[in-house]
Amino acid sequence: MDRNLALEIVRVTEAAALASAGWVGRGDGISADQAAVSAMRECFDGISCRGIVVIGEGERDEAPMLFIGEQVGNSEAPEVDIAVDPLECTNSVAYGRPNALAVIAIGPKGSLLHAPDTYMEKIACGPEASEAIDLNQTVEENIGRVAECLGYKIAELTVVILDRERHDHLVSRVRKTGARIHLIPDGDVSSAIAAAMPNTGVNLLMGIGGAPEGVLAAAALRCVGGAMQARLVPRSQEERVRAEQMGIEDINKVFNIDELARGNELMFAATGVTNGDLLHGVMFRKDGATTESLVLRQQSGTRRLIKSEHYFKPGHPVTILDQ
Repeated sequence: MDRNLALEIVRVTEAAALASAGWVGRGDGISADQAAVSAMRECFDGISCRGIVVIGEGERDEAPMLFIGEQVGNSEAPEVDIAVDPLECTNSVAYGRPNALAVIAIGPKGSLLHAPDTYMEKIACGPEASEAIDLNQTVEENIGRVAECLGYKIAELTVVILDRERHDHLVSRVRKTGARIHLIPDGDVSSAIAAAMPNTGVNLLMGIGGAPEGVLAAAALRCVGGAMQARLVPRSQEERVRAEQMGIEDINKVFNIDELARGNELMFAATGVTNGDLLHGVMFRKDGATTESLVLRQQSGTRRLIKSEHYFKPGHPVTILDQ
């Protein structure tokens, strides 16, 4: 794939972040999400690819834009799979909380797992401990092995976990090992990536989150050499059937990272909407705004942290940008 696509898709995440950031703290997650979706969809019209959304806002009947199976881009080539979350952590925007992102992962056709909108148990870490994690092993075993690979005492290891009632038992077990815990209100995409990046203060992600977010995180982790394993946790028979219809025959299968995101031409872009563990959020000025984005390209191993200054057109609202 053309390496310039990596820098093209960050324009899409920037547009979504800028559009949704105007709704921070206003208590209206629906409008924030719709603003991100609309901006992302419009910006995709300027991208030279033939993309098929394999992870998006839902089915055609459930989502007005960026639904699963929708074609985006303005040309016939290259053919790519696209996973999008126009606004990861909608509630974080609605209530002014951290870790909201606009996110895109792309890869050659067939490279991204078609994951149903259900729960997924995940474990993720950086490249130094990539051989240590095993979802079939106990919490205690995984923590011990990761700490050993990193050359840490267990008390020096930090595990990031979504702050959910379903994780009460997990949190108790992690605490008993002596490891530290970083509880997050939302945003396990950014936290999975942070676990694989230097100087973030977290070393290991554990727990249950969304399956689509798991594929997005896996694509990013493949770009930085991180590791991840995952297993679907359907909440109903309907979700089990949906998984089977999407080609997942063994609901208990543990997916390795290269089954979640295949090949060696993956690209990933994320732009911060609110401040978080990975990126700073949008900062508005009188005449525009500043964004911070992370752009990853697997083939070259490039990691770009991009700070962009956006100047709004006079007389237009902040969602209309001079791209």
